Amino acid sequence: MRIPPAAPMRLPASVSTSAQVRLASPIRLAALVLLAAAIAVAAPLLIPAPSSAQTPELVFLSNITGTSRDGAPLTTAEEQTAATLDALGEQLRARGLGYEDVVAMNVFLRDTRHFQAMNGVYRGYFATDPPTRATVEADLPDRDALVQISAVATPDETEVISPAGLQSPALPYSWGIRTGDVLFIAGATSRDPETYQPVGGDVQTQTRRVFGNIGMVLEAAGMGYGDLVACKVFLDDVRLWGDMNAAYREFVTADDPPARAAVRGGLMNPAFLVEIQCVAEQSDERRVVLREGQRRGRSPLSPAIATGERVWLAGMLAAGEDARGEARATLANLGATLEAAGLGFGDVEDVWVYLTDVRDAEAVMEVLAEVMPDGVPPVTVAGLPLVGRLGVEIQMTAVVR
Repeated sequence: MRIPPAAPMRLPASVSTSAQVRLASPIRLAALVLLAAAIAVAAPLLIPAPSSAQTPELVFLSNITGTSRDGAPLTTAEEQTAATLDALGEQLRARGLGYEDVVAMNVFLRDTRHFQAMNGVYRGYFATDPPTRATVEADLPDRDALVQISAVATPDETEVISPAGLQSPALPYSWGIRTGDVLFIAGATSRDPETYQPVGGDVQTQTRRVFGNIGMVLEAAGMGYGDLVACKVFLDDVRLWGDMNAAYREFVTADDPPARAAVRGGLMNPAFLVEIQCVAEQSDERRVVLREGQRRGRSPLSPAIATGERVWLAGMLAAGEDARGEARATLANLGATLEAAGLGFGDVEDVWVYLTDVRDAEAVMEVLAEVMPDGVPPVTVAGLPLVGRLGVEIQMTAVVR
């Protein structure tokens, strides 16, 4: 394991680490055991070379809904949650995976009033060591859908991160799950670490508490704020963006802050003004990627963070005469950033499309289909209004093959 950066962390001195390892599924584990035994017999003196990099395989599954079963429409949040998670299970099994391999989940609800009903069903699918999760209210491209999910899974070994100083969540999610050098952190809100109760105050106060909790997860995983590579910020009101930014920059590194998207997402508890979901990755090759001629902006985010194994791009947007024009201009910026990292659209493995008006989804998807050389990879599309006057924001993750 690489040594975390020596940058100072603003964390309580009393924080200690508690982690639980989740192994790969039993079928894959048995196969690995048999393979290891065969290798040991055939080459008993073979000593594997030490590896400093632990790059996990990540599987992205996006925009899953369940609006009917056996041809009959499903009209309740409970019914749709079950059908949606059943559909997720089918997609996982098609890839040789199971629910236990899911490390991160995003749940989008058409109405926050469906939160309790969704959770009641969700618990039955993830009763033990549930994935990290963020849940927000959004306009959904499927007009019949009440629930939509996107997920990240891995066939590799995982480790549930449960900081001793952070109260276990009462809801069905884990604070953090680490696989190899990558850590997925649940959407964090302003909660007291000892009681799990909401901590009120303005958006700056809440943002600082959010990062305090994120920092505890990072430290329990052997990481620091300098390892954050990508974040999603969901604001209750986009007019809070400036104040949130002021507190946000106190925690991220000045020279290479994580890539980021910040949008309006309805939060599940009216006490909260902001929710932040992050990914961290330890890498000795970490660098900021700027496209040719680009300069760093004033906001505390990088256009992209390259780690040697992946490139985590920020949510980008650009002016255009309509949604198609905005999408084309935005994709031109994303393409130039990928090129600066030595990659192209064929290396993209995950796409997020944030729309102020979800009715633009079809137009944006048509543009994506024009640009992607090998077909469109998994795409999460949600009506999450942007900061500013533009209507299309696109965020990507690419892998170094």
